[in-house]
Amino acid sequence: MKKPPAVIMAGGKGTRIAAINATVPKPMIEIADKPILQYELEVLSRQGYRDVTIVTGHLGHAIQEYFGDGSSFDLQINYLHEKEPLGTAGALYWLKGKVSTDFLLLNADIIFDVDLDRFYRYHQAQKTTATILTHPNAHPYDSAIIAADKNNIATAWLHKEDTRLWYRNRVNAGLHFLSPSVFASYKTLEKKDLDRDILKPLIETHQLSVYDSPEYVKDMGTPDRYENVIKDLRDGLVAARNLNRRQKAIFLDRDGTLNKDAGFLTNIDQLELIPGASEAVKLINDSGYLAIVVTNQPAIARGELTIAQLDLIHQKLETLLGQDGAYLDAIYYCPHHPDKGFSGERPEYKIECECRKPKPGMLLQAARHFNIDLSSSWMIGDSIKDIEAGKAVNCYTALLSKEQANIQPDLSARDLLSAVKKILDK
Repeated sequence: MKKPPAVIMAGGKGTRIAAINATVPKPMIEIADKPILQYELEVLSRQGYRDVTIVTGHLGHAIQEYFGDGSSFDLQINYLHEKEPLGTAGALYWLKGKVSTDFLLLNADIIFDVDLDRFYRYHQAQKTTATILTHPNAHPYDSAIIAADKNNIATAWLHKEDTRLWYRNRVNAGLHFLSPSVFASYKTLEKKDLDRDILKPLIETHQLSVYDSPEYVKDMGTPDRYENVIKDLRDGLVAARNLNRRQKAIFLDRDGTLNKDAGFLTNIDQLELIPGASEAVKLINDSGYLAIVVTNQPAIARGELTIAQLDLIHQKLETLLGQDGAYLDAIYYCPHHPDKGFSGERPEYKIECECRKPKPGMLLQAARHFNIDLSSSWMIGDSIKDIEAGKAVNCYTALLSKEQANIQPDLSARDLLSAVKKILDK
């Protein structure tokens, strides 16, 4: 596959992180003796991306003097310099007519390790003007939230000042594939905001796709985030999350594990987190395991709950976790129920399926999607069905009840937080 060119926007002043080092441009602030921008260029080089354009601004000469023509990094680097600040996207005007293929657009203040070829293939398949990488993060309440439909076409872009109640914890990570048709909006050289002026308007014409990934992407916007990235690099978490590498997951049942068991939960007001659940999920997030929910939802087949209602319930779940700095990498649910005879039941879901626990279909689906090594992963739940599903694919298992059965879990615990602490202690 021919690699597309990459464009890195490196013109910002970085006022929020100036306390770390105000004498160099933001992309040149060092982490473990290397500039932030160097980590980005090394990811590009390692994955065979050679053609790079860096747009510089404030103290831009320091970037050009350090990286030169890119030959030291097996890259070919060209530079565009903003004489006057043009926002996060105004300088792309200079590329109009010069870039005739899809291209990768990066913010220069992020540490990431992403399988770029996988991302690019997805963008090509979507056939939209732009595809943005979205991911969950620990502070969705002060981030822009991206909503999408079942085909991963963006339907809304909610900025932090916008009114919102329940939402899926998915934010723009700062990596984008754009087609050259994006330049149609550039009539003159003027200040432009990438999110508000270029990407968000594409929602109206269904030309903005989202690529959701649990891979590591974090920005350097504040001193606290800067310190967190240093720790993650030191612990090897950044490279480990690239989907080219085998992942490990902690699969979580939902009702009775994350939230209080309300029987068939069909009313969003019934959803209430179990004490300690957010702390447990945050420990998973920080550990390098993926946090993935796998839940049976037979109320859909019984006609007591619609898919839209379930989606809203899960949005509330993600919002509540996000308020506590925790997040889920994915949620899988089984809508099926084989027993018939319920008033209002939906025949299309009244089948014997492979996803309803104790069958392991949801775990297998997640493993395929995220390249998960199931033998290094865990299944936690409050039912023997959860344990049976985990055992069926050679996961370790943890049971949160005293339910008796012939099959034994690898550990027992009183609640999710206790189970996660025991797993991580191992």
